[in-house]
This record gives sequence, structure tokens and C-alpha cells, in this order.
Amino acid sequence: MTDDPDLLAGLDALEAKLAEARSSITRRFVGQERVVDLSLSALLCGGHGLLIGLPGLGKTRLVETLGTVMGLDTNRVQFTPDLMPADILGSEVLETAADGARAFKFIDGPIFCQLLMADEINRASPRTQSALLQSMQERQVTVAGQNRALPKPFHVLATQNPIEQEGTYPLPEAQLDRFLLQIEVPYPDRDTERAILLTTTGTEDEAAHAVFTSAELIAAQTMLRRMPVGETVLEMILDLVRACRPDDSTADDRVRESVAWGPGPRAAQALMLTVRARAMLQGRLAPDAGDVAALALPVLGHRMALNFAARARGDSLDALIARTVEEITQGRAAA
Repeated sequence: MTDDPDLLAGLDALEAKLAEARSSITRRFVGQERVVDLSLSALLCGGHGLLIGLPGLGKTRLVETLGTVMGLDTNRVQFTPDLMPADILGSEVLETAADGARAFKFIDGPIFCQLLMADEINRASPRTQSALLQSMQERQVTVAGQNRALPKPFHVLATQNPIEQEGTYPLPEAQLDRFLLQIEVPYPDRDTERAILLTTTGTEDEAAHAVFTSAELIAAQTMLRRMPVGETVLEMILDLVRACRPDDSTADDRVRESVAWGPGPRAAQALMLTVRARAMLQGRLAPDAGDVAALALPVLGHRMALNFAARARGDSLDALIARTVEEITQGRAAA
């Protein structure tokens, strides 16, 4: 826990604003509190989120609402098989001035915004998907040999339909690793679906309102990185990430037999940030072991893969991660 009075005061003030933001979001995106918290966590950490779910579950509505509530300049790109990289990044066009002089002028693409909604990202070809790689990692794009900085803050929230559906392309591993979190959007339960029907099929729709500005979000991101992480939580993050690598000495036999590749250091970095965000959203001054356990699947699930033999056996990656978390938690409790 911190004894920095400025940080304590800042966290107290931020707690109230985050509560108001969550309330505004959940009035339009009914239920699914875990999905909302994970999406907010991605923005608080300055990262990107990948929302996975079947059509009609409100993924696009959620991203639009987040953009409004967090005060971000938002653009939306509908990914289709014929979408080209220039349709996202922008391109140079030859212009002729009134005096007849001709010069190239760069026309910004939709990526020049603070929150890019990449809708149904896996419907575009790998070539177009790769156009996002540099922007997601470096916050800049290179067009016609010139580096062009993106606005601050810059986030990508992409939606994805399950790859089993016709006409979709799996995202390459390098791009998946750039997403801070993979957020599963499940079907709502009966009570939530009833509330959705009552909220969205009447004559009036709930309107979201801005709670943050972009400057306030950047300040919150800075404050999050100042939040202390205890030695116990740090060691648990290291234990978990390394135990999921099949070639690590701490991995058990099941991981060695089932996992084709495990999470890299970027996964540990993501956990260090997201456990702070979860604590911040819950009004706590520091993360604990429960935060690591809760965020293990959203952080690790898209950064590792089962091998062919494990898939043939019908093994579940989710179950493998959950079992690894349980073993590490029990081991640390016994120690």
C-alpha cells in the first residue's frame, strides 16, 4: 500500500469518476459487468482490447458508448474481405493548385483518432489486419516512407466473430499479442436479456454522457502506473506466466504435453498493468492475488496455444489456465 498523499487523493477522486463512468456505460450496455470492467481496464492501462462474441451481443454498442463516456474521438471501420490497408491508414493524393503547381497531399485515414473501433476485424484479409500492427505497438504509422504520429491517447477496440463462422480469418499471433486483453462476450442470462428488451425496444434509448476527457484519461493512465504492486503479487505473476511455457523448468507435465507455445514477457507486463486497473475499478489502493487469478484467462488466453495432440484429445486451454492458476494459488498459500 502507498503512503504517497498525492497518489491517495488522486485515487480517491478517480474512484468516483470511474463509478460514474461505469454507471453511464451500463445504462446502455445492460448487464455484462465483467465485460464492461475489462474494457475499461484496457483503456485505463493504455492498451487495446479484443472483444470476441457472436453477432448481436452488443459489442459495437459497447465500444461506441465507451468512446462517448471516456471523451475520446472515435472512428469506426467495418472490416470486410475487400478492405485495403490504405482504407485504414490513409494515402497520398496528387493535388493541383490554382496556379497549376502539383504536389502530393496526405489524406488521413480513420486510424487517426483516439479510439478506433475495428468492427469484425477477422473478416478482413491478413494483409489488411497487419496494417494495424505498427499503430498498436508504436502509436504511429508509416505511409510513403514518412512516420506519422497518432493522436494521444490511442486505443484499438476490435470486435471479432468466432473463427468457426464462414468468411473469417484467424488473426496472426503477432497481432493477437498486441491486444492487452481478450474479452469474451457471452450470451446474457434471462434476467439481463429481459432488461435489454425493455431498455432498447421502447421509444427512447438511454444516452451516454461524457464523464472523462482525453486529458483526464491520460492522467488516470499515469496514476495507474504509480499504483504499487506488492512483492507477493509480482511473484505470482512471474510464477503464472512461466508455468504456462512448455519449455520452462517450472511447467508441469500437462503444460509440456499440451501447449505449443506459451506467453512471453508482454503477458507479464499486461498482468502487471491490468491487476492495477482491476484494483482501481474496485476502489482498492493495491492489487492482490485475486486480481491475478481473475485476469489470467483474459491476458493469457490469446497468447498461448494448444498443440495438435491436445486439440485432438479435446483439451481446453481455458481449463488448463484455470488449473495452473489454482495450483499456483494453492502452492503459495501452503508456502
